[in-house]
Amino acid sequence: MFRHIPNALTGTRLVLGVIFFIMLSYYQYEGRGDPTFLNIALLVYVIAVITDYFDGYLARKWSVEGAFGRIVDPFVDKVLVLGSFAFFAGKNFIIQDTIASAAEHVMVVRTISGVPPGVVVILLARELLVTSLRGESEAAGQSFGAKFVGKFKMGVQSTTIFVILIYVNYFRQFQLWGCETPIRYFRNFCIWTTVIVTLYSAWEYLRAGRRLMNRGK
Repeated sequence: MFRHIPNALTGTRLVLGVIFFIMLSYYQYEGRGDPTFLNIALLVYVIAVITDYFDGYLARKWSVEGAFGRIVDPFVDKVLVLGSFAFFAGKNFIIQDTIASAAEHVMVVRTISGVPPGVVVILLARELLVTSLRGESEAAGQSFGAKFVGKFKMGVQSTTIFVILIYVNYFRQFQLWGCETPIRYFRNFCIWTTVIVTLYSAWEYLRAGRRLMNRGK
C-alpha cells in the first residue's frame, strides 16, 4: 500500500498544477479577473509545494522510488516553474505606471510581478539544455542524474514564485502599510537570484556533460 502513496501525491500535484494555471488564466490584475482567483492560486501553489516535498521524502523513506516518480515528478516541477514565470511575464499581470520623462509625465506599462520576458527565455533555455545533455549522455550509456545545484535551483525558483504571488496578492495592502518599496526590492532580489542560480546551474551541467563526453571518448 505504501508504495502507491508517493505516486498518488505526484499525481495530485499534477492536478493541482492544472488548477493553479486555470486560476492564473482567469485572473487579470485590475481587469476582468476577480482577485479571488489569485488567492486560490496562492493556496493551491503552497499545497503543491508541500506535496512535492512529501512525495520525494516518502519515496526515499519507504524505498519505493519508481519510474513513474522519476519521470512525472521532474516534469511537473518544470511545468509549474516555467508556466508560472510565463504567466508572470504575460498580459494578466500588466500594470500601468507614470514616470517623469523630459519634464513631462509619460504613461508606461510593466508587469506587477517584476518578471520580464527575458527571464522566461533564460529558464526555458536552461531546461532545454539540460534535457539535451541528459539525452545525449544516456544514449551513450552514461548516467546523467540530477545534481545538487539543480535541486537548489528548483528551491530558489519555487521560493521566488511564492514571493511574487505574495507581492501581487497583497500589493495594495503593502502600499497602505507603507512597506511596498522594500518588499518590491526583495521581490526583485529573488527574481535576479533565480536568474543567477539558473545560469550557474546550466554552467555546472555543461561542465558535467563535457566530462561525460570526454570519458566516453
